[in-house]
This record gives sequence, C-alpha cells and structure tokens, in this order.
Amino acid sequence: MSLYTVALLAIALSMDAFAVAVASGCSLRSPQPRQYLRLSVAFGFFQFSMPVLGWYLGQSVRGYMEAWDHWIAFGLLAWVGGAMLRSAVAALKKRETSCPAVDPTAGRNLWLLSLATSIDALAVGLSFAILQQAIWGPAALIGIICAAITACGVFLGKALARLCALSGWAELLGGLTLLGIAGNILREHHVFG
Repeated sequence: MSLYTVALLAIALSMDAFAVAVASGCSLRSPQPRQYLRLSVAFGFFQFSMPVLGWYLGQSVRGYMEAWDHWIAFGLLAWVGGAMLRSAVAALKKRETSCPAVDPTAGRNLWLLSLATSIDALAVGLSFAILQQAIWGPAALIGIICAAITACGVFLGKALARLCALSGWAELLGGLTLLGIAGNILREHHVFG
C-alpha cells in the first residue's frame, strides 16, 4: 500500500478524533498545553495501537468484532457525552461560566474517548492482516497524523468557543456533539433501518 494511500486512510480514520477534539476544545474554552498534549498523544497512541492489535487478531475474530464494534464505540461516546451534558445542565442551572466539571482530556474520559474514536482502526488492522500488508509503518503514520489532527481540532474548538462566545453553553455543545457522533456510528452501521 502506497504512502499516499495510507496517509488518506489516516486522515479518514482521524475524522472522529477531530470531531471529538473540536468538541473538547469548545467545551474547555481555554485548553492548557497539557490538555492539548494529553488528548493528542492518547488519540494518536490508540490510532496507532488499534491497527496493530487488529493485525494480530487477524481473521480469527473478525466476524465477531464487526458485529459489535459500532455498539462499543456508541456506548463509550454516549457515556462521556452524557456526562458532559449532565455537567453542562448543572452549570447552566447555577449560571456558572467557568471551566467544565468534566474534563475530556483527563482520567477515564480520556481513555474512553481514545478507545471510542479508534475502534474503526481495529478493523483496518484486520484488513491489513487479510491483505497480508505490513502493519508497523502504516500504524505509525496513522498515529502521527491522528495526533496532529487532534491538536488542530482542539485549537479549532477553542477558537469557536471564543468566537461564538458560547460561554456556559460550550460544554453542552460538546456533549451533544459526542452524542451525535455516537448516533452517527449506529446510522453508518444501518442500525436504524
């Protein structure tokens, strides 16, 4: 597989991570450098490791993973999105405009988002195994591109939060975005019909 093809694949795989990063940047309104780093490194690492894991799983569990991967991603995104919504509603009731109570770049939220946005990369690793393609180089490129796109997404979210003066509504928008991504995953897998 050519470098160009792998780069395009990496960009496509990074779109969920980008959307979550924009929502996170918007929610945080003024992300710190450590938050950029944590989100970018975690998303990049998971986008790197999932194809490798998929490669090693090979065809043995392919059918099972394809049957459930979208439900796993939906559940993880819905969990974090729901937590952000609850936090936003509580803050809006109190008329708070400070930083959100749910930091998408820390702790369990970070790992859940990283896993949820990289599950499709597991399927890519499975397909690489089926095609008998090498995995380490493409996986590294996928991880690096995803990390860069994630940082750009957080920056864009920060700019949108300031530009639109979303204030206390930013976290609400972030939670709704995550729930929208979760719903879209189910739509793409034809769960709704």
